Amino acid sequence: MDYESFKEKFVEDVKNRLNEDGADVKVSINEVKKLNDGYEAMTITPEGSNIGVNLPIDKFFSALEDNAPYDSLVDKAVEVAAKGIEQKPDFDVAAFTDYSRMKEKLAMEVVSAEANKEMLQNVPHQNMEDMAVVYRFCLYSDDTSRASVLVTNQILDAMGVTAEQLHADAMENAPQLKPAEIKGMSEVMAEMMGVDQAEMLGLFPVKPEDEQMFVASVPDKTHGAGVLAYEDFMDKAAERLGGDFFILPSSIHEVLLVPDKGDTSLKDLENMVREVNATQVAPEDKLTDSVYHYDSQAKVFELGEKFVERMAERDGPADKDEKASVLDDLKTKKDEAAKAPKKETVEKAAKKKGGEAI
Repeated sequence: MDYESFKEKFVEDVKNRLNEDGADVKVSINEVKKLNDGYEAMTITPEGSNIGVNLPIDKFFSALEDNAPYDSLVDKAVEVAAKGIEQKPDFDVAAFTDYSRMKEKLAMEVVSAEANKEMLQNVPHQNMEDMAVVYRFCLYSDDTSRASVLVTNQILDAMGVTAEQLHADAMENAPQLKPAEIKGMSEVMAEMMGVDQAEMLGLFPVKPEDEQMFVASVPDKTHGAGVLAYEDFMDKAAERLGGDFFILPSSIHEVLLVPDKGDTSLKDLENMVREVNATQVAPEDKLTDSVYHYDSQAKVFELGEKFVERMAERDGPADKDEKASVLDDLKTKKDEAAKAPKKETVEKAAKKKGGEAI
């Protein structure tokens, strides 16, 4: 069965099953466009409602190609759709046109400007080196699901709001809605594997001045890299880290901060980011392959390569001997953490997100 044949049959069978179970729903096929991603979805919407459930058809087809029984895929789709409809947020759709109410739900995120070049033509944004700051209305969020809407030019025009006003309101509201969190890597490891295990391995606690890497995100670990756009984030991070630092884009959900003590190789950091992105980060969660730097004295955020060039111009010809890297120590700690048993109850920092509408 090819994809088009599967899609036609699958949509009809899921709709019939839902109707047989007493669910009065509408079913349609839509192209869901997301930053960094997009997919063809079967949208299931209860009659009289403006909020539905999107099911990615391609993932079900892939499961069929992996020899999953067709009937079990229909059962799964019906189960997910029914649960999604039952748990859909009670959201006042009329409020969506009232900016005075919606601005309280404004959050920010940063994404790759190059990977989302086409999408950004229709989205209000501000450039931040090779990243773009975009805006979301966070409609609903709990421990299991969340719903948000990417602010587009069309939405902004309908609300009668300028991009400048949107940015100003987001700068004020986002840090309140999603406050920035900066944790030492030793603390993160202790959360993942348990304090006792981390202490036994000598990974926790660590003196603040000995912490070699920090993790920055938001409480729900969703689009946490957006903290980079917060007005006072860089200076607060510099205070916590004790001065200048490098920023490694772990994903759109978090970033890693490495204190710049003068002994860190930019090339090593760039190689580390590229390797992690290629092997451990899902395409839809990737931010960029770049490394950034914050100069706490000059108060300059820039690409790492620009920082190196600026320092070279300031200081003149540099010693050709490459600086020693702290990455060996970081890799050792990472390997020790990977070998240790992890707490079963701790959620992964960049887990798959459900129920998100764009």
